[in-house]
Order: sequence, then structure tokens, then C-alpha cells
Amino acid sequence: MICPELPAFLAALPPLGALAGLDLGERTIGVAISDLRRMVASPDTVIRRVKFTLDAAALLARVEARGVTGLILGLPLNMDGSEGPRVQSTRAFARNLERLTPLPIGFWDERLSTVAAERALLEADASRKRRKEVIDAVAAGYILQGALDRLARMAGEDRA
Repeated sequence: MICPELPAFLAALPPLGALAGLDLGERTIGVAISDLRRMVASPDTVIRRVKFTLDAAALLARVEARGVTGLILGLPLNMDGSEGPRVQSTRAFARNLERLTPLPIGFWDERLSTVAAERALLEADASRKRRKEVIDAVAAGYILQGALDRLARMAGEDRA
């Protein structure tokens, strides 16, 4: 089920359970997974893209193994907030994935997530080779952490 807005995504989730964040690239899909209480996002893996059916099978096997209850896809908006071809591609991926899983699917603005991930890896003194291997998963972690923080604020507002 695609939830275009975060409040609908939150409403579709069970009270506890991990979420997965995805950074969709042309060649890879970076995956991050949260803890069960949805407090901390951790980079998990990078899936090398082949074609949608194989990509989706690898992704869904991973999220099932980790007990994921919802998916957050990074939405690559332009810097001015407009939607370009990459956003259309992400939405098409979500529509295709929706046919294969009952998990709620939400979106999070991913502007500058890769830049932040690159900066963090440089500060950690990761080698160029290591950065290339993990950048997409780290970027997915930034995407997921942003969504987790917003979901926590929304849940807190509901209780107030």
C-alpha cells in the first residue's frame, strides 16, 4: 500500500517493528533498517540492480528476514522541490513493488542524503574503495533516520 503522505504511512504501521529505508540508484539500491522501536537507522546492505523482478526479490527477501513492517523510499526531489524524471522512476518502482508486498510504502525527501553520507564516510577516514561499497547503504540510513525522527515527532504530537 503506497502512502503518499507520512501520516497515512504512520497509521498503516503496527505499533512496533523495523522499517527499511531505500536509496534507489540506477545501479544499486542502498538499504538501511531500523531497530524494532524505530529509533535508530543502520545501514544494512547494497543490492546490485539487475532488473526489477530480481531486484524486488532480493529486497523483499532481505526485509522479510529482518522482520520489516514498512518501507521508506528516498524521493530524489530537485533542489527547488520540483519533481523530475528520477522521482517518476522512484514512484514507478513503488507502484511495481506494491503489487508484490502488503507492506506500507512511504516516501522521504532524500535531497543531500548522499552528500551527507559521503561527508560522514570521509570524516570516518573510509578509503575510496570502502566509500564506494557502502555509500548507498549509508545514504539509505540518512533517509530512514530523517523519516524515523519525523514519525517519532508525529507520534508524540498524537499523544499530546
